[in-house]
Amino acid sequence: MMMQQYLGNITSQHALLQQNFQKIFGDSPEFIASAPGRVNLIGEHTDYNDGYVLPAAIDKYLHIAARKRTDNAVKLYALNFNEHCQFSLETLAPGNLSPQNVDATWSNYIKGIAYLLKASGRNIEGIEAIIAGDVPIGAGLSSSAALTVAAALAFLTGSDADMDRKHIAALCQRTEHEFIGVKCGIMDGVISLFGRAEHALFLDCRSLHHVHVPLNLDRHVIVICNTKVKRELAASEYNTRRAECEKGVKMLKKWRPSITALRDVPITDFKKYEEALPLLTRKRCRYIIEENTRVNSAVDALKAGSLQTFGALMKASHTGLRDDYEVSCKELNILTEIAGSVDGVIGTRMTGAGFGGCTVTLVHRNALETLQTRLKTEYLQQTGAEPEIYLCNVSDGATVHHLSR
Repeated sequence: MMMQQYLGNITSQHALLQQNFQKIFGDSPEFIASAPGRVNLIGEHTDYNDGYVLPAAIDKYLHIAARKRTDNAVKLYALNFNEHCQFSLETLAPGNLSPQNVDATWSNYIKGIAYLLKASGRNIEGIEAIIAGDVPIGAGLSSSAALTVAAALAFLTGSDADMDRKHIAALCQRTEHEFIGVKCGIMDGVISLFGRAEHALFLDCRSLHHVHVPLNLDRHVIVICNTKVKRELAASEYNTRRAECEKGVKMLKKWRPSITALRDVPITDFKKYEEALPLLTRKRCRYIIEENTRVNSAVDALKAGSLQTFGALMKASHTGLRDDYEVSCKELNILTEIAGSVDGVIGTRMTGAGFGGCTVTLVHRNALETLQTRLKTEYLQQTGAEPEIYLCNVSDGATVHHLSR
């Protein structure tokens, strides 16, 4: 989970990193690894069910300015937190990096990815680095994935090593599973690595086959609105939902023994068996199976240039997340209700794990000012809190920028 303070555009962020690197380490960085956050347009909680997702990378980035070392020392400074961290690659071990022994601070993500890179057979060497960025923390925009992706690229670059990007995404997912304790899917790392400007990424989370789908937003814009609700329940409930889905798979095997995940169950078949499932299991399975269908329909809508159909699917997705999967919250529902009542809004839904975090809304440019005003005033009236609103462009994925010395 990463840096909250907005640092401006990429050029100014890079300049700030280089200035502070000189102050902290007395020299200039050799390169800057940058990884974006993401907004998931539709396909929530389907990734860990081997399903389909449709995220987009956004122009909010995590940057790591670094310089190679010739030993195993890693010296880090988190600019936004004003915190230092130092460790040796030689002492990293699963035992002292397990979720029971860490408190999930920013440095644990870096230690975890460093360990897994070494375990993969790469000859990873030490670096000195400054970390900063503007991906909001705890907002469901994948700040942790941006951090692990940027860290992976920084270690690989600093060690003159290489790795297939799908393999990097898998290691970033393992970092969350094994060293943070969150059983997340693979979507966040993949979109951070493979994002493309003005395109969503249709991803099959089982095969990792992906297709860039032009958004063709024309006169519409993506608006992300942060409830500012801390997501205390997100990690634990995320793991609970995963277990509930796995229970559903085991029960549905009675009728379809070949399935390994809910993505293998067609909605027509599910309707035949759903009444035989316990109510809670039925609701969880129904949402995932219907959401996979919605993602495929959303891709078809984008290809056909039908944003209205896409927007209707977004709204249906939120209804499922609220009623069947039960990962929304009062504040997320308030924001979607406000946005949905604004003329010019074609779709709105919660995005991310839930229990707080953000909504994502597609709105016509002519209605943007009205939407922002109503979100701010009416949310404040109903909750007593002010939301944060981000106007995001759809951006490219992670890059490494080599600096001249």
